[in-house]
Amino acid sequence: MSLENFVDVGNDNSLRLLGLDVGDRRIGVAVSDPTGCVATPMEIYTRRTQEADVTHIDALCRDLEASAVVVGLPKNMNGSEGPQAEKTREFADALADHGIRVWLWDERLSTVEATRRREGRGRRRKSRQERLDAEAAAVILETYLDHLRLKGKQ
Repeated sequence: MSLENFVDVGNDNSLRLLGLDVGDRRIGVAVSDPTGCVATPMEIYTRRTQEADVTHIDALCRDLEASAVVVGLPKNMNGSEGPQAEKTREFADALADHGIRVWLWDERLSTVEATRRREGRGRRRKSRQERLDAEAAAVILETYLDHLRLKGKQ
């Protein structure tokens, strides 16, 4: 699952991607526009079984015509990976086994940035908390898209 090979994907130069913030109970989902410029929080999916979760993400990919999924990989600040990273890798592998193109992307500080954004909008705390996972998925996807744009300019 190397992102270095991933620049030109999709049909008709479409770069619509899904971004996922995978947790034990919920998966935050974000989607990019077809040009790959903007990431928007989409939904918070409540996890059931791994098979049901993979089927749901596959259906989203088909419905939205997403060419790939960017999965946030939780790393410690020193770059090491803990138990949650292993679970995330297992979920990403299950998506790939289902025929979904998957890219892992470092998600360090994505929740911090998502929290800052939500608080800046002045919404009620409960409303902010409910959408935080989807906002974190958007942050993950945005940083990946920014990387692609910067890489393309080199």
